[in-house]
Amino acid sequence: MNPADRRLTLDDIEDLRAYERGRPEYRRRVIELKRRRRVAVGPLVSVVFENRETVRSQVQEMARAERMVTDEQIQRELDAYNPLIPSPGELSATVFIELTGDAALRDWLPRLVGIERAVELRLGAGAAGADVVRSIPEEAHAEALTREDVTSSVHYVRFRLTPQQVERFAAGPVTLAVDLPTYREVAPLTDEARAELLSDLRD
Repeated sequence: MNPADRRLTLDDIEDLRAYERGRPEYRRRVIELKRRRRVAVGPLVSVVFENRETVRSQVQEMARAERMVTDEQIQRELDAYNPLIPSPGELSATVFIELTGDAALRDWLPRLVGIERAVELRLGAGAAGADVVRSIPEEAHAEALTREDVTSSVHYVRFRLTPQQVERFAAGPVTLAVDLPTYREVAPLTDEARAELLSDLRD
């Protein structure tokens, strides 16, 4: 598949009145979709793997919240969010550091600096060991979200897999991990999550 074929265009975004009419049912479907794509990695970090539909829902909700009615306004949102749609052979994800309260934020955000490069997919197991694919920060967002002394509570990353790694992902098992000195946690992907994400990786 041509990576451009996955990008959203103006024709994919409903106008406000049409969206409002179908929003309850659409939101129900998106919530279920995100449930299959969300992985908690320890007590503080969750990862939502994005695809064309999750990104479309973000643009629709942004347009609704900001009452965007012109093509120019919508196109600016598409330009910002389209890079989050993975190309074949890639997974794209939003990493959330789930903290509440100023004290927790002040305590943990300095300790999680570098998390955008420390999320790992570990493919396979056994005598051969796992094949590790590390996260790559989204270039457009990395500079704004990354500092030397404190990190953001949201990061955008992607994972690039070779064809052989895609097949190893398909065969399983797959573990999602965060590997920082201050936060080492792992979470096995369920069969449901792995099957869902294969649709991103394959053409």
